[in-house]
Amino acid sequence: MPANAGIFHSNCTPNECDNMDQSAKKLNTAKASLEYIQDGMVLGVGTGSTVNILIDLLPAFRNKIEAVVSSSVETKARLEQHSFKVSLLNQVGDVDLYIDGADEATKHLHLIKGGGGALTREKVLAGAAHKFICIIDDSKLVSTLGTFPLPIEVIPMAQSFVARQLVKLRGHPIWRENFVTDNGNHILDVHNLTISNPLEMETQLNQLPGVITVGIFSHRPADILIIADDSGVRKIGQ
Repeated sequence: MPANAGIFHSNCTPNECDNMDQSAKKLNTAKASLEYIQDGMVLGVGTGSTVNILIDLLPAFRNKIEAVVSSSVETKARLEQHSFKVSLLNQVGDVDLYIDGADEATKHLHLIKGGGGALTREKVLAGAAHKFICIIDDSKLVSTLGTFPLPIEVIPMAQSFVARQLVKLRGHPIWRENFVTDNGNHILDVHNLTISNPLEMETQLNQLPGVITVGIFSHRPADILIIADDSGVRKIGQ
């Protein structure tokens, strides 16, 4: 995957950058992604706190967006609050541009997603997208995936079975109690995994019966990673 990185945008003065908080970084990375929205696009929108900031900026680009598709019930509701008509993926076909955040990301554009529980629909939209842009602040950039617990969506009847298989792989799965995905399933958050080979682990975990989606995005990684830090905004990929 492309790994060329460079500073290309900043929204703060040097003094402001020295004291930039996480909210300001999220705003900056969301703003930087807007330049990729072109006339007539079908836009896929992810889920999470950084994406919520992006959604609040989207009304200014309404005339460029032909249709918008949501990765979660939560995102759909927020888009509708801004008077967007949210389409189903089955209605629009492929997505021109998908913008989403991540819980962890590497310079190889591999991600862990699913902290908000929307990983299945997020992975579907990423797979349907011609271009996938991931927006993060620098706290999410890591050398190796796995410090953030890996979310896995499972059908309810398979929860215990899948958990036992994950223990055999030296993971420590914890059921996300009192949480049901938009698809009616459960989430296991797997701790203590060092994901040195994301492609291999994503494939292996996907083969477990009862697993719907694994929160590793490596077979379909981001095309562009936009990272906000104290110096401004930089990108990896193209």
